[in-house]
Parts: sequence; structure tokens; C-alpha cells
Amino acid sequence: MVHLSFAGQDFTIVDRAGLYWPAQRALFVADLHFEKASWYAASGQMLPPYDSAATLDRLEAAIAACGATSLWCLGDNFHDSRGAQRLDRALADRLESLSQRVALHWITGNHDSELDAGFGGQVVDEAVLGGLALRHRAETWAETCAGSSAESHSSAPELSGHFHPRLRVRLRGRMVSRPCFVRCSKRLILPAFGSLTGGMDAGDPAILRVMGDTPQAVVATESKALAFNLQKTADLRG
Repeated sequence: MVHLSFAGQDFTIVDRAGLYWPAQRALFVADLHFEKASWYAASGQMLPPYDSAATLDRLEAAIAACGATSLWCLGDNFHDSRGAQRLDRALADRLESLSQRVALHWITGNHDSELDAGFGGQVVDEAVLGGLALRHRAETWAETCAGSSAESHSSAPELSGHFHPRLRVRLRGRMVSRPCFVRCSKRLILPAFGSLTGGMDAGDPAILRVMGDTPQAVVATESKALAFNLQKTADLRG
């Protein structure tokens, strides 16, 4: 676990993609995409059906490592809105057991916007915790100003997911790709936590459009968090 600062608060990166807030004893994860393999299987693309179990194993280990008392899942928790119904009963029981040990909060995303099964947790569209806005997808400035709660969105620092950011750089002639956080003064986008999730280049215009000044990609190593200025990584990507 390594340190990360955002919006005047101290956080800890857990297992490369989770974010623990000691002041709130809260763990944040994004884009679990439970039951992605079963969704593909329904269309004839057979994948090993172990993604949900692997993701839940990782999630339980992260909670144990940081000692969180609340868990906030920032959207696209299931790969589709019927994914909760396909979840194996044994895994559903584990989620319900988890909700008895920690306060479990599901923020809905574009994949699971109709999620109705909280497995003992609370299902919400957005939330605010300790002055931080929690939502699935960061909006562009134009989208924010068009919304009914534009002032609250624009003034509160925000944690979100959705984009599955990865930093891709060329080192010693070899392309290296790692899950990363994307940070500016007001927004912090988490990498995908699910075991069967791809990623978007952290410098992709779709990500940069929702970021403010001097966006950075933050990659966790075993001993520290490395920050890369996204306005300067084009040369490294080569």
C-alpha cells in the first residue's frame, strides 16, 4: 500500500487499483464488472467463468489489508443490469456476508444503471462522503453546467471510475502498460478493479476532456506512487 494525496486529503492505494481513505475508514473501488464472462457466454463467446470469484477474492483481500469499515463501489459493479441475477448463489452469499462486516454502497454506472440487488448494501446513483462527490463517470465541463446540480458538481472534489485508465509508455524500446489513477485538482479517476477489464490510455482525449489543469497519471509500485504529467507522456509513448 502506498500514499496518494488528493483534494487536501491523504489516501492509500491498495492492490494497485483500490483507494483507501483512512480518515473515513472507507475503501473505494471502480468497475468491478462482475459477471462479464457470463454476459459474453450468452452471445457465444466463451470465456472462463471465474472472473466474478477472482474479483471478489481480490476485493475481500483489499478490505482485510486496509481494515476498511465501509466499501464504496463506483459504478459498473456488474457488467450489465441482469448480472446480479446471474451471480452464482455462493458468491451472492459472500457479498451478503461482506455487507454484514462493512457498510456496502453500490453506485450505479452505465452498465448496471438498473441494478436493484444490493446484496445487503445500499444502491444509489451518486453520493457525498466527507466533502467528496462519489459518482461513476466524470462529466465534461459542458455536461456539468447543463446538469441540475451543476454547482455542487463543479465545487466538490470528485472520485469516479468508468474509463479504466492505464498508463502506456515506451521504456527501453518496450511498451509498458499499467493500471493508473488520473488526477487533477478537482477530480480523481480510479482504474478498473475487476479481474476481466481492459483499459483506456490515460492520455486519451475522452479522459483529458473531463480533467482540469495539469492532469497526472499515478501508478502504484511496491514502495511508492509515481506521477506522470499526461501533457508530457506523448514522447514516452512514441
